[in-house]
Amino acid sequence: MEDGTSKSLGYCRDTGDYDVLQWDTREDCEVRQILDRVADKWSLQVIALLDRRSLRFTELRRMIDGVSQRMLTRTLRHLERDGLVSRTVHATVPPRVDYELTALGATLHDTISALVAWTESHQKEIAAARAAYDVRIAAEEQAARDEADRQAAVARQALGELARR
Repeated sequence: MEDGTSKSLGYCRDTGDYDVLQWDTREDCEVRQILDRVADKWSLQVIALLDRRSLRFTELRRMIDGVSQRMLTRTLRHLERDGLVSRTVHATVPPRVDYELTALGATLHDTISALVAWTESHQKEIAAARAAYDVRIAAEEQAARDEADRQAAVARQALGELARR
């Protein structure tokens, strides 16, 4: 069992209002741990690629740019443990292993698809916000450098006047 994983399963959703500050504060609540698992970049890509089809490990590895064999193995094991992916081993030489989404994993794929659709429809707004932020931060950093230079000049002038006395 991984660190931070509760030994018992529990339903941690209150009947009241949604409150992100309450995630994982109740006993037996694993919301944060589950979100961390399913929302990492490798899990999202695996879930997206397994939509309505099964893939072999090597196919997944070829399709996911930058993932190491070790990381893909860990990701698939975690997703299988969480009931989102099923693993089928075929008795062939060499062994063939296929992965596919479970019914539960398919429901998560629907949610991920909605998130991707939101991202696609708002990417220009996000790009504009990023550009505005970068300009603002650059201006603030330049103002801070200018102020530091001004203060250094004042200090040098004061030291020069003291030295002349």
